[in-house]
Amino acid sequence: MLMSVLWTVVIVASVLYGAAVGASSDVGNAAMEGAAQAVSFVITTGGAVCLWCGVMEVMAESGISAALSRALRPVLKRLFPNAAAHPDIMDALSANVSANLLGLGNAATPMGVKAAQGMARLSGSTASDELCLLVVINTASIQLIPTTTAALRAAFGASSPFDILPAVWVSSAVSVLCGLTAAFALSRIRR
Repeated sequence: MLMSVLWTVVIVASVLYGAAVGASSDVGNAAMEGAAQAVSFVITTGGAVCLWCGVMEVMAESGISAALSRALRPVLKRLFPNAAAHPDIMDALSANVSANLLGLGNAATPMGVKAAQGMARLSGSTASDELCLLVVINTASIQLIPTTTAALRAAFGASSPFDILPAVWVSSAVSVLCGLTAAFALSRIRR
């Protein structure tokens, strides 16, 4: 709701300013160019996202995703000891983290929501430390294959969209370590 109001105010202010300075035709041309570029961008990015969602589906059908989820369980059980006692929460949590590792944020979201709902049921009316940790891990997720970012780079004409891998690995690992450190420190302070 707030974003709708904000966008409406920005558009109206832009049109009024363009009219006030005598640049109405420039505002109209910019709007038409922006709309055309937006459609082109959505089609290009949508195609890349469909490709990677297809790859994810093949990985799920072949058992690779399940194997990755199983490989993550020992680490996740240590980070989320209360959730580890509930297989449905752990299934959603490991699927969420593995999808994030593969850079498929759109595929990770439903599983993250399911895990968060399960954790919320366990903790009652307040957010537990584990639920807060889930939010931190999702926000600062480590990505092995940044598919969405690569799709955006390809859409904007990058000749080698995946050449950012080392920088993504380092920056996402640092962000997760900082997030985990902050979450554990705040958890101890609260106690």
